[in-house]
Amino acid sequence: MKMLRYSFGLLASALIFLSSCRDFVEPNVPYKDFDTGAYLRTIARTSTTFNFFNLPGSKFALTLEAVDIEDGKTVQTVEIRVRHRRLIPGVGLRYTPQNDVVVKTLQASDFQPNADSRFLRASFEVTAAQAIAAVGLTAAQIEGGDVFEFRLVLNDKFGRSFSSNNVTTNVAGAPFYASPFQYPVSVICPSDLAGTYQFDALETFCGKTFSGSTVWTAVAASPGSYTVSDGTFGAWNACYPDPWGNGNVRINDACGRLTMTGTDKYGDSYSMTVKSVTPQVLTFEWKNTYGEFGTVAVKSNAGKPWPSLR
Repeated sequence: MKMLRYSFGLLASALIFLSSCRDFVEPNVPYKDFDTGAYLRTIARTSTTFNFFNLPGSKFALTLEAVDIEDGKTVQTVEIRVRHRRLIPGVGLRYTPQNDVVVKTLQASDFQPNADSRFLRASFEVTAAQAIAAVGLTAAQIEGGDVFEFRLVLNDKFGRSFSSNNVTTNVAGAPFYASPFQYPVSVICPSDLAGTYQFDALETFCGKTFSGSTVWTAVAASPGSYTVSDGTFGAWNACYPDPWGNGNVRINDACGRLTMTGTDKYGDSYSMTVKSVTPQVLTFEWKNTYGEFGTVAVKSNAGKPWPSLR
């Protein structure tokens, strides 16, 4: 009798549980009356930066997938719009023009079947020259750190438009949707100065000259910044002698403009002035706030000439 009562209790509990699940999973929602939209899934970001040192060879390029109720067939056109943005210190952001302009338009015929999904895909590219011309600027007016804001506008055959102004946060940012409709393309200045170099100390604060080697180590958290193995380039050892120790001095490359920052183990800060540069030799003067100084000629390594630095 005890076993029968226990079994009956389990059966009653299961019926209650199933009844509550039925009410939860079958709400009375008119799904058939829902409207559907469209978005552009980013499949590949082929190129999303412009190289300041090679603007003629730079481009913005994407592969997009049109996602809608007809597997991409509702797309009529996709406008690729752009504007230029620059941060003015002490002022704020300046846009040219104020509102973005069309630089290229994709047609429905540009979206084609592919082997990886049922949705139609299209690839495109906009050269840096096209973007610069579209915003009314010239290459000579572009600076490192500038940004070109590209915005996509999907127009469908029902007369609707979808873009960054009406996309939800989830669709824009979630990895599955990957549809921000807006892409910032920065003008970057690639820097590759890390390495071990031979140098000649042409002048020092104590009058001695000598030769040596210096190691420039890239700072991972600060692109274009390099820690130098000795901020005095051997001058302390030659003049006192005094080892460099735990000083932290960096050479910074900002679009070819070199600066020196940081302090030595005594807390004195450093600066530099480039005297000349050829593919073979970079000559600059360093000095610190203690009054020490020196001029060094750093030789380039085989197969890696110095770029245009200043």
